[in-house]
Amino acid sequence: MAARVDRTDLKILRLLQNNGRLSNAELAETVAISPATCHRRTQRLFEEGFIATVRAMVAPKKVAKGTLVMVGVVLDRSTPESFATFEQAIAKLKFVLDCHLVAGDFDYFLKIRVGDMEDFNRIHGEQLIALPGVRQTRTFFVMKEVVDNAPLEF
Repeated sequence: MAARVDRTDLKILRLLQNNGRLSNAELAETVAISPATCHRRTQRLFEEGFIATVRAMVAPKKVAKGTLVMVGVVLDRSTPESFATFEQAIAKLKFVLDCHLVAGDFDYFLKIRVGDMEDFNRIHGEQLIALPGVRQTRTFFVMKEVVDNAPLEF
């Protein structure tokens, strides 16, 4: 951690990570600092990139995206150019929640949320296998989400 982050900053980060809806007044009271000091520290944490964003976690089933799919992707070539081309294309697909370059049997792992298996089958046939450089995909339908998007421990 950077030298400029002290115990108070870490406490602010932990509290906001667990509840991003805390008001500045509530946060200041919990951390035992003045609201003005709390606001300055929180703003600095945003400015320095310790807090990337604040957003609501929408319940997937409530918006007809209850099926979670993990997709392993193998590219036909392992070159910086083929990786860059694939990454530019995948970043445009709004149904892809996460895309990670990985070591091992796959080049990339994708996290995708869809309505159901039929929805994924359409997306797979029309868009995923048509991505540049894709040689093979392997699909894993998630049967149960045991831990999803847990807070960072620090």
